[in-house]
Amino acid sequence: MLAITMNTVNPSLAGHSDAASSLWRNAPYLLLMTGKTSQLVGNGTAVFAVPLIAFGITGSVLGSGIIGAISEAGLLLAILPAGVVADRVDRRRLLLTCSAIGLIVWLSLWLAEATGMLTAAELAAGLLVAAAVSAFYAPTESAGIRYVVSSEQLGTAMAAMQGRGAVASLVSGPLGGLLYGLSRALPFLGSAIGYLLAGVTTLLVRVPLNDRRSHERRVGAVASLVDGFRFVTAVPIIRTAIGVVALLNLAFGGTFVSINLHLVAIHTAPLLIALVDVAAGVAMLIGSIVAPSLVKRFPSGPLAIVCLAPSVLGCFGLALSNEYAQFVLLAFAMSLFIAPANAGLLGYMSAITPQNMQARMNSVLSLSSIAVAPLAPLLGGVFLSIVGLGWSVAVFAAMMLIGFVMFAANRAVRRVGLPDSWEADLVEWPPADHAS
Repeated sequence: MLAITMNTVNPSLAGHSDAASSLWRNAPYLLLMTGKTSQLVGNGTAVFAVPLIAFGITGSVLGSGIIGAISEAGLLLAILPAGVVADRVDRRRLLLTCSAIGLIVWLSLWLAEATGMLTAAELAAGLLVAAAVSAFYAPTESAGIRYVVSSEQLGTAMAAMQGRGAVASLVSGPLGGLLYGLSRALPFLGSAIGYLLAGVTTLLVRVPLNDRRSHERRVGAVASLVDGFRFVTAVPIIRTAIGVVALLNLAFGGTFVSINLHLVAIHTAPLLIALVDVAAGVAMLIGSIVAPSLVKRFPSGPLAIVCLAPSVLGCFGLALSNEYAQFVLLAFAMSLFIAPANAGLLGYMSAITPQNMQARMNSVLSLSSIAVAPLAPLLGGVFLSIVGLGWSVAVFAAMMLIGFVMFAANRAVRRVGLPDSWEADLVEWPPADHAS
């Protein structure tokens, strides 16, 4: 039986929760956000250039694809161990370690490419390590933010995190293209600088990012990982999110892949193809700006259900569309209210998760998205080649509708309230009747 208890005040926040009424006066939060933003933008510039550089080295699309797959494998293999480690060690030191390794890896790739000595094997190995570093950095930073932000501010914090992701995606592509135009190696240097800035901002964080507990270190790593899975499957809303988020992400990604591949097939200008994704990114940014006020005013569960409805309707609209302007407008509509839905639910799930489970919870949620990521381009290409654009998007729209119905019908989702009620739902883990 899962026990629910009242939350306690984080030791790092005790005594000044009223004074720190605004996130913008929360120095540790701002430093962590700045560091992660730098890492995201830097990594995005490199990700833009990797396929081009890989093709230049290998001379084949297949070789470039294999190198990209190796990078994805690093992310997939590292994400679960990352959550275990981040819940067992000093998170601030782990962020510094990730920043140092990321800096070294990308500087090495930059130097090798700039001197014309980079080989396919070296590129693949470097990307494998870089992906693993990114997998460790993400849940560690998310768990650290939870430690320095009060439960009442989590909705606003999550909205800001959604916004930084949108900004990073909008900035990193053009920046990567600009740097690549100046020198093929420069995007790698951009990623190295991103990790350097992330390390500097982490050094300036003067508070701990997790409790100083010895219990997790007494438990084996495998047992700790198993305990993380037990936790996420025992909490109804997190258990629901794992399956539904995976299905919605697959449908969302497959829809955009189908649209982009269709535009490529009809010889649309590359800039116009990119504008479809830019429209979605701009919508996400706008949504992240309005998300804090929405999360404060409306219960997050019902809010998320309402906010996901335009995505479902927009997806069915795309299945009936055949003009470029319609693609852009509907991509914008599909993406506009994603940030408020994410902000409320992610904030709530973080608020009810104990401090020593934060990174593992984030890792498992991330895995649900990462695991289906390779399926979106695969299914999009297969459906498009067999049934054409309209039916291809219709299949993904049906997936999205199924995920939406499962989501809206779940009682655990519908009962999520306003941020000031989240603390009361803190999950006691391990449950009292199983605790030793």
